[in-house]
Amino acid sequence: MIDLHAAQVAARQGEQVQQRIDTLVVAGVGLIGGSFALALKRAGRVGRVIGVGRTLANLEKALALGVADEISQDIAEAAARADMVLLACPVGQMGALMAAMAASLRPGCVVTDGGSTKSDVAALYRRHLPHHLPWCVPAHPIAGSDMSGASAAQYGLYENRRVVLTPLEETLAESSETVSELWRACGAEIHAMGAAEHDAVFASVSHLPHLLAFAYVDRVAAKDNAERCFDFAATGFRDFTRIAGSHPEMWTDISLANREALLAELADYQAGLGRLAALLENGDAAGLNQLFGEARAARTRWHQQFLRRG
Repeated sequence: MIDLHAAQVAARQGEQVQQRIDTLVVAGVGLIGGSFALALKRAGRVGRVIGVGRTLANLEKALALGVADEISQDIAEAAARADMVLLACPVGQMGALMAAMAASLRPGCVVTDGGSTKSDVAALYRRHLPHHLPWCVPAHPIAGSDMSGASAAQYGLYENRRVVLTPLEETLAESSETVSELWRACGAEIHAMGAAEHDAVFASVSHLPHLLAFAYVDRVAAKDNAERCFDFAATGFRDFTRIAGSHPEMWTDISLANREALLAELADYQAGLGRLAALLENGDAAGLNQLFGEARAARTRWHQQFLRRG
């Protein structure tokens, strides 16, 4: 079990306690949940991992690969034995899972998630787990990929990556520290922010790019000469469209969950396209050069910072 008393004592003494949990339940044994389990196994921070999911074939794959030590399709039964539950499924599935396990959770069992939106997930915690909120810690590991399923799980996914925590007002500090310390054991860097700020930031730098990539590939695929276009597509097309290979169900959930922020970002982007179209129509080489130069400089600054973080 999680030793919260030891964490409290260590916190008062200014020490860093090494959290270890006996039983971790991972609901959604894919890239995010599976990689979390593998990293904790390698760090010696977890005794047993129970993988829970809808698809038996994927659960059996997780078992065969050593991502999980036990598998189940009954979240309530698994949660009854858990010291921590990680909801690593699409956001649209989280409410049903919370409702199903609500009566089974023991006091002190930490419940966290890996959802890419946080305001809606916070509301789900309050709706379905109202008596368990002190041990609920909404989180978002920034380590996505276009890969999915248990075979996508990898040991080093979270090394030098960021994990954002958006604790509820009711969340105990000890619960947040437990989740933080376990993510640190995976190699991650922890940041905290409010749910609304989180959703606005990620609408801009994560969710909108995915929508644009999906929409762009769909537009090319709908062309009369689509086969010809794809035949001549090369590295630029590959790099720009990589995230269009992401999981459709997950990104449908994310898009709808963060709808308001995304609509605002889309409106701003459409205005930007209008300005670009005007520059092209007017043959404004100086304007285009300035726009491209400023964008290039901003991207270069970001990339240098990104490399330093890594």
